[in-house]
Amino acid sequence: MKLPQKAVFAVAAAFFANFTFGQTLQDGITSIDSHKYAQAKQNFEQMVSKSPSAENYFYLGNTYLTQNEPDWATAEQNFRKGLAEDSKSYLNRIGLATIKLGKGDKSAVAEIQNIVKDSREKDAEVLFRAGQALTLFEKNNNPELAIQYLDKAVERAMKGGVPAPYYYTLGDAYRLQLTNSPQVAGKAMSAYEKALPLAKNKASVYTRMGTLWMQANQWKMAKERITQAISTDPTYAPAYRALAGYEMKFQQPQAATQALVNYAKYADEDPGTQLEISKLYFTNQDYANSRAVLDKVFNVVEDPIKYKLRAYLDYADGKYTQAQTDLNTFINTVTDKSRIYPADRGLEGLILAGLAKDEKDAAKKSSMMIESQQKIAIAKNAKDETLNWDNELLKIQGGGASSAAANAGPTNPAIEALKKQTAANPNDADALVKLGSAYQEAQNWNGAILTWDKMIALSPTWAYSYYAKGAAYQQLGNEAMAESSYQKFIDTVLTQKPEEQAAQKETLSYAYYLVAYFNQTKDVAKARDYAAKAVQLNPGYEDAVNLNANLNK
Repeated sequence: MKLPQKAVFAVAAAFFANFTFGQTLQDGITSIDSHKYAQAKQNFEQMVSKSPSAENYFYLGNTYLTQNEPDWATAEQNFRKGLAEDSKSYLNRIGLATIKLGKGDKSAVAEIQNIVKDSREKDAEVLFRAGQALTLFEKNNNPELAIQYLDKAVERAMKGGVPAPYYYTLGDAYRLQLTNSPQVAGKAMSAYEKALPLAKNKASVYTRMGTLWMQANQWKMAKERITQAISTDPTYAPAYRALAGYEMKFQQPQAATQALVNYAKYADEDPGTQLEISKLYFTNQDYANSRAVLDKVFNVVEDPIKYKLRAYLDYADGKYTQAQTDLNTFINTVTDKSRIYPADRGLEGLILAGLAKDEKDAAKKSSMMIESQQKIAIAKNAKDETLNWDNELLKIQGGGASSAAANAGPTNPAIEALKKQTAANPNDADALVKLGSAYQEAQNWNGAILTWDKMIALSPTWAYSYYAKGAAYQQLGNEAMAESSYQKFIDTVLTQKPEEQAAQKETLSYAYYLVAYFNQTKDVAKARDYAAKAVQLNPGYEDAVNLNANLNK
């Protein structure tokens, strides 16, 4: 699941042009920057109760825009209350325009321009808020205009001292241009460097620097800055979120899980934050923790996105009917239809494919599969990577592995003991290998596949896991996934040193033969190539010799 830019960079929600504001406001700002949204809301609500000014309503409303999933309705209520106090309030007008922009209404850009024009560009805070609004949303932004306003905000604030968030947000605006203009990374970093001596919490700046290096694929520098952030302030939650993203990139799920545990520990119990943590666990394929967190807050979260997340979890468990019910609930109840993403349509397609598997009516089954392909195509055409759509479809069509099937499959005391051992220490590679082998000996192929997947996540370069997974898929009759796994084994072995390849020569021969066997009718050229390689590696392998001869008649 792709995360919005505002959540990744943890842009602070409220600052004046100088530091003359009270401690309560500063506390609220600090809470938002630390992803303690419940605490921030409490701060700003106290400010409103003591002084229901237009500015205070704006800061409270803006908190609901900067949280992980914006609460458009509550934000709008507060902005309108602010305008009731002062009908000319530029900040609250910008707040309302920001809502429109976040929902995808491009006319909001012109509206923000008009508000800035009405202010005569005299107020640094108005310029800052206009610039921030144009950077908040990943899919709806205008970084070029944001940079203009933020530069002017910095210029206006020079006399009284430029607040660090003016520079933070300027850096965020530049990095929005990074995809199209890689050279702007230097400008973004320069803005963050200017913020560093001004920031009350240096961890905030180091985290932004780290995520910028991640965006630029400079992984060593990214890890250094994130580590520096945690060292500077071990309680700064966004640094652990950034670390989790780093560990996911390098396929270190256990390290990512630990980072998410710390993120949850140092953020707060705001239901929206907990929902976001559940989503992050899902992204890390840690479905057990994802469901545990979701179940904890499901009844107190009002946002219908909870149904979408549960649909993904039910799909992962092979519970297609429940997944369909939850996804339909989300689609039918979410008022802002822009929150229905291509990935949601792709999930609809996968669920339909899962339901079609057990459909007895041939005509209905065919219709369901046609609709399934159409919906999956929406996600693929949008280049969405929430799931590997082709692989997921192959798993469904071939009766792939599921935790429900694994739990219902054959077991024995050795398997149960190893399950407890790996649950206590998910990084115990030796125990995982023993568990995978034990599942195979018991012919619990679903359990074997799920275990080899855990081993692959733990050690992606250990080739045997792919071969063992291929064998398990083959036993389930899922030739497509078996072939994919054997091919991955081949590709992994070929990246190794010659002496390491030599040690696996016989198994490599078997893999070449099996891929050739699966391709003898659909890709004859590949079948011939692989059969010849199998024979070359193992001239005495009779099956490969016979297949090679038949393919070359």
